[in-house]
Amino acid sequence: MARPEKLAVVDEVRDKLRDADAAVLTEYRGLTVTELAELRGALRPASTEYKVFKNTLARRAVEDAGLPDLLPLLEGPVAIAFVHGDAVVAAKALRDFGRTNPALVIKGGLLGPRILSPDEVRSLADIEPREVLLARLAGGFQAPLTKAAGLFQAFTRNFAYGMLAYIDQRGAAEPASAPPEPDTPPAATEPDAGPPAADADPAPDAASPEASGEASSDPDSGPPEAESAASEES
Repeated sequence: MARPEKLAVVDEVRDKLRDADAAVLTEYRGLTVTELAELRGALRPASTEYKVFKNTLARRAVEDAGLPDLLPLLEGPVAIAFVHGDAVVAAKALRDFGRTNPALVIKGGLLGPRILSPDEVRSLADIEPREVLLARLAGGFQAPLTKAAGLFQAFTRNFAYGMLAYIDQRGAAEPASAPPEPDTPPAATEPDAGPPAADADPAPDAASPEASGEASSDPDSGPPEAESAASEES
């Protein structure tokens, strides 16, 4: 490639990195021309452009853009996905394509000024849609709405960057807390039976003479049957 053409490629990569809301670096070794075309088609609805550059030229562009942390990612056959819009949508498209095409390997990325690891790029694909997150925040999801809204306003270029920064800020602000103790059911208590009743004589037997009031007043008198027998003998 002639020198003017090389310089044009370096300028193109540098400008695309600066203008993009996010960028994802991937290894495409093993993908056919047809599969690469399918990947570009899958990324197009996410406002993402997928291009292959020579690593020597890409390294120069990365240095010119002031992104030296991206240099270790420019090894092997690398293609760059330039995202103009929501990085979450682009990350989902890359993840879904990689499920059926394992030759596509995510090496890392760039989100605003932040360098992303492969795991962080994959975590973007797991973030819920913007509408769902905003609805949960409006309902008081995990933080005062004013705090979350102020943070998102600081990152209007990219919603996903605001989400990652929000997670980082909460992790740094909240002190570690002891794990909650397991719930212990309260000990069963006996019902209050009240003060013990005073000792009392048992109730008189209904069949006893005292209860019926038919007892004789003379203790020496016998039963009526005995008196009748004595009178007959005399």
